[in-house]
This record gives sequence, structure tokens and C-alpha cells, in this order.
Amino acid sequence: MEVELSGLEDKVTQLAALCRQLRAENRVLRQELLLAQQEQLQLTNKLAGTKEKVSAILAKLPEDVL
Repeated sequence: MEVELSGLEDKVTQLAALCRQLRAENRVLRQELLLAQQEQLQLTNKLAGTKEKVSAILAKLPEDVL
């Protein structure tokens, strides 16, 4: 009985350690996701600005050039 309880205690300890590790990894992944989302938003805004600039340039060109 003592051996069984000791084994169970070891397993619970391992499980608790795994939970702490997974929480830490999850925290890091959430931070990485947030940074990636912010970068995506910046790139999307930059792309929209570039499209506007290209459209403005194209609008200034004479018709026969296009």
C-alpha cells in the first residue's frame, strides 16, 4: 500500500510539474501571437497605404501611357 501511495504521489508531482510547464509555454505562445497579430496589422496598414499611393500615381498618368 505504501509503495502504491508513493507511486501515486510521484505521478501527481509529475502532473503538477507538467501543468506548470504547459502554463508557461501557453503564456509565451499568447505573447508571440499578440506580437504576430500586431505585426500583421501594421503590414496590412502599410499595404493599404502603398495601394493608395500607386492608385494616385496611376491616376496622374496620361491615358495613352496605360
